[in-house]
Amino acid sequence: MIKWKRNTIIKPVACFLLLCLSLFIFPTKFTYAENPPSVAADSVVLLDATTGEVLYSKNMNTAYPPASTTKVMTALLTLENCDLDEIVTIPKSAVGIEGSKIWILENEQITVKNLLLALMLESANDCAVALAIHIGGSEEAFVKMMNDKAKELGLKNTNFENPHGLYNTKHKTSAYDLAQIMKEAVKYPMFIEISKTRGTQIPGTTQVPEGHPLWNKNKLVSAGEFYYKYIEAGKTGYTIQSQHSYVASAQKDGQRLIVALVHDEVKNFFNDAINLFDYGFENFKLEKIYSAGETITTYDDDGISMPLLAMDDVYMVLDKDSSAKPELTLADIDKNTVYITGDMVTTGTLRIGDSTVDVTLLAGKEYFPPTVEVKSTNIDRTYAIDTESQTSSQYPVYPFVITILIIILLIIITRIIQIKKKAQKKNIFWN
Repeated sequence: MIKWKRNTIIKPVACFLLLCLSLFIFPTKFTYAENPPSVAADSVVLLDATTGEVLYSKNMNTAYPPASTTKVMTALLTLENCDLDEIVTIPKSAVGIEGSKIWILENEQITVKNLLLALMLESANDCAVALAIHIGGSEEAFVKMMNDKAKELGLKNTNFENPHGLYNTKHKTSAYDLAQIMKEAVKYPMFIEISKTRGTQIPGTTQVPEGHPLWNKNKLVSAGEFYYKYIEAGKTGYTIQSQHSYVASAQKDGQRLIVALVHDEVKNFFNDAINLFDYGFENFKLEKIYSAGETITTYDDDGISMPLLAMDDVYMVLDKDSSAKPELTLADIDKNTVYITGDMVTTGTLRIGDSTVDVTLLAGKEYFPPTVEVKSTNIDRTYAIDTESQTSSQYPVYPFVITILIIILLIIITRIIQIKKKAQKKNIFWN
């Protein structure tokens, strides 16, 4: 006589189905580093360079003297205002300046590119002054250009007094502002090329036939203990009064992050920068939500039916495992205005979790208002975005999978009942 044990069949099947259902109904949330690393500097920020979103901060708007990280602004203005092959005749006022230098001499003739190399690799104060005078006509005029650029970038906690960063009580910036300057500088491929140079030699001149050897002080670039393979650019800074500062950019899988650490007493900035970069890359992803010209939503209200298109590519920084759908909040739309395809219609805010991004929306087709005058209505509504065009990898189709699993479950239960009935007819006992 054969005995069928109900638990032998039912328990494994039930456990398997419950496991499958739990994976799809309650997706597993993979956790990375729960908390960001501790850092020594007093003003710190980690931000995404594409969106500007802050991923970690510590007193990021508190201003401190930045020392030689100032030179990132000097380099930025040089790239904006000079050809790299321009010849700079070294002025007397640049010779013998205190602090780090490469000992350039009066009337030496050196190209802008070689002065930039010395500025970024050796942190040469004498080269900073030479570039400032070459570009601005005087050091004072160049400093005004630095502060004007800071205002243009929207920096609220920055004031420059010199092009090199030697200590001055009024010469200050915050980690957030410093990161914004680096974010602007790395838009120039030459800035990255120069910053990643491990070592080079400025060719000899009449005054210095042997030339000037240069070695990069950014240890994340140099082979050794702190080498970081994703590094793009970085600048150190130190004076006794200013303490240590560091700002750097790194890129991995198309995502660029900026770290700024200002006023570090214990000189732990290389380790802290690496840990912050790793935290950012492991926990967050840069997602392209919409391409320029793609339909974000269709506005349909009081006679208006119009596709609204993204004016630019839309990126958001999301948690690494996020698959949430975006929501859109629209600003007002003037329904009495004629819209031609491509005209700006309104603005909006996309939200996924805690991440938001502002978007400008264009008309996807022509719209002509009705002949009867209709007053403009302010609209502030939240729309769930139609994501049919989004890839299934971004937004898994859970209902379909759940339906299939339920059907499988019903088939198995039906089969078990049939087996039980047959067993009863043959006097096979179930325990």
